[in-house]
Amino acid sequence: MQAQEVSNIRQGIAEKYRKVAVSPQGLFKYPTGEQSALGLGYPTHLLAAIPPTIRERFVGVGNPFALGPIRPGEAVLDLGCGAGFDAFVAAQLVGHTGRVVGIDMSPEMIAVAEAGLKETDFPNVEFRLTQVEDLPFPNESFDVALSNGVLNLIPDKPQALGEIV
Repeated sequence: MQAQEVSNIRQGIAEKYRKVAVSPQGLFKYPTGEQSALGLGYPTHLLAAIPPTIRERFVGVGNPFALGPIRPGEAVLDLGCGAGFDAFVAAQLVGHTGRVVGIDMSPEMIAVAEAGLKETDFPNVEFRLTQVEDLPFPNESFDVALSNGVLNLIPDKPQALGEIV
């Protein structure tokens, strides 16, 4: 894929998620928001600790927590965290001895996630603006990497997967 094609794809994705930062309503062909998360099997008790502004911006295509347990004390990287929904779920699972870092390419979504973080009691969560293909962390910094659809959007999947593993 040529550099201009990659740039065009990234610009299109960035534009869509600028709109999601305001509201995801009508931007996706699948359900969004809290009802979507509940339909995907997210436990109600974990959603209650997530600010409403974050729950209404849930646009995940699955429930990555259904794939296996996240344990107290683990370090979790949420790839393409958007407004931070899965990062806030992970924070509850790892507890205060764990760590959660959400990354996203959209400054607008990171701003929403950080505003939501101020409404929570999750001192172990942080959000960073970066691309999945260029992670700013040393190897083996995390026990678990989550993705809730973002890998589908990445133009250079081999590069992204190389960064993750």
